[in-house]
Amino acid sequence: MEVDMICPACGTTMVEEDFGGVIIDYCKYGCHSMWFDWMEIVRLDESGEGFGDALKATMDDPRSNDDDRDPINCPKCDVPMHVHRYKSARDVNIDECYMCGGFFLDSGELRGIRDEHITEAEEKAYVDSLLQNIPSYQEGLKGIEKDRQRAAAVKKMTRFLRPSFYITGR
Repeated sequence: MEVDMICPACGTTMVEEDFGGVIIDYCKYGCHSMWFDWMEIVRLDESGEGFGDALKATMDDPRSNDDDRDPINCPKCDVPMHVHRYKSARDVNIDECYMCGGFFLDSGELRGIRDEHITEAEEKAYVDSLLQNIPSYQEGLKGIEKDRQRAAAVKKMTRFLRPSFYITGR
C-alpha cells in the first residue's frame, strides 16, 4: 500500500502527474510545488523535454519561494533537506535530500531551471570560478604541479635504467 505524499512546504496531499513519461508528485491543490525522485529531474530540466497538460500547467505557475522559510524535511525520508543552486541553472535554488537523492522544487522553479539552463561550458566556468575562491584547492593544484615536475625530473634522471634507452638510443 502506497502512502500519499504530503507537500513539505504547505502540508497538502500531492498527486502523481505524468509530465511526458516522467511521473512527478505535484502539489496540484496547494502551493504547486513538485517532488522529483532520484534522477527524474534530469529528464525535464531542459526545454523541449517532457510534454502534456500537467507540464504546461506547471510552466504557467508563477515562481514563489519563501527565502525566510525554515529548512524543510524530505517528504520521503523525513530528514532536513539541503538548499543549493541547481547544477545547470543560474539563479534557481532547490531543496535536495542527500539521503534518497530526491529534489523538491517550489512553484515556478522548474520553469526557471528550463529558462536559465546553462551550457556545459558555462557550467564549467561557473565551477572554476567557485574553485578559484577555495585556498586549499589552489594549494592542491600547486602540489600537483610540483609532483608533475618531480616525476618528469625523475624520469629524465633514470632514463638510462630503462631498456628503451638502450634499444632506441634515447
